Amino acid sequence: MENCSAVLKLLLIITCVHLSSSGRHSLQYLYTAAGRFIAVSLVDEEQVVSYDSKIGKMIPRTEWMKKIEDDDPLYWKSETQHMTDQHERIRVFVHRAKQIFNHTKDHIVLKMYGCELDDDNTTGGYDQYSYDGEDFINLNLTTGTWTADNDKAKSFINDWDPKGTEAKHWKDFLETNCIDQLKKFVSQGRESLERKVVPEVSVLHKHYPSPEVVCHATGFFPKALNITWQKDGEDVHEDVELRETLPNQDESFQKRIILKVPAEELQKHTYTCVVQHSSLEKELVREVPKGGRSAGVRIAIITPVVAALIGLFAGIVVWKNKNSGERRKEADVKFSENRFTLSNS
Repeated sequence: MENCSAVLKLLLIITCVHLSSSGRHSLQYLYTAAGRFIAVSLVDEEQVVSYDSKIGKMIPRTEWMKKIEDDDPLYWKSETQHMTDQHERIRVFVHRAKQIFNHTKDHIVLKMYGCELDDDNTTGGYDQYSYDGEDFINLNLTTGTWTADNDKAKSFINDWDPKGTEAKHWKDFLETNCIDQLKKFVSQGRESLERKVVPEVSVLHKHYPSPEVVCHATGFFPKALNITWQKDGEDVHEDVELRETLPNQDESFQKRIILKVPAEELQKHTYTCVVQHSSLEKELVREVPKGGRSAGVRIAIITPVVAALIGLFAGIVVWKNKNSGERRKEADVKFSENRFTLSNS
């Protein structure tokens, strides 16, 4: 539990916004190792599978992925074995890092890899490791070699993968197996992955610890959504806090934006929340009501346990988004929270 708390604390330091592009599909794998090994797989930014070393099995997280499980039990047996192999690879990685850097306690390793398929059949891939929250090593998909920005990480590469065996394995996986898997998933889940659900938007007042108004959008799909505040028709950027996109239990998403504004300002001016989403023909506008009333629909409650797990994996995605530009440059690719829910078993 102590390790999980450390991971959560580290990952929540950074905030970032990421919007997916249309006409492109992606398959992503995110691993975290801090004593306990946890993994998630995402298709088009939506979590479809999770794995926890404490449970030791793959858990499908969408209805269409559950259908694959029903139709092809051998596939799930194979995938569980694959995840067991990945756990062992990560353990070797951590063990070598501890030896090389003379570390006695477990340190936090994050691994992010995946592939992308554009609508013109252009493909790309990436593989990155983070050590204690900092960029560590990356796979250059063009050359099939590991790269690093500092001598410490370079010395690790020379010791951990002197012959480039791991680099070759991941280059081959990203260019073949990963793309084949992505095509299978998109074909199986197309109806769900390409659906569009209109967001429900509400505005409410908060008075403690400081006067705030909250605009909350929920129930929308796909994940990409833009939400802003306006004052008398003009965009407001100061005293605005944009929260991470979070998953709902029905595979939709929710997002909120908070504006700190004195009560007297709310009476003098018209404040509106503006939401843009691919499911909407035009932007959706909600006005902050006068006199402290709230307008719109209910706001969903996320339990502390679920919030902690969401935060944990949202942090991994944050690290991924933070480095997406550098990743594409290294891999020479023109491409670039999810339903992060884990079993408490």
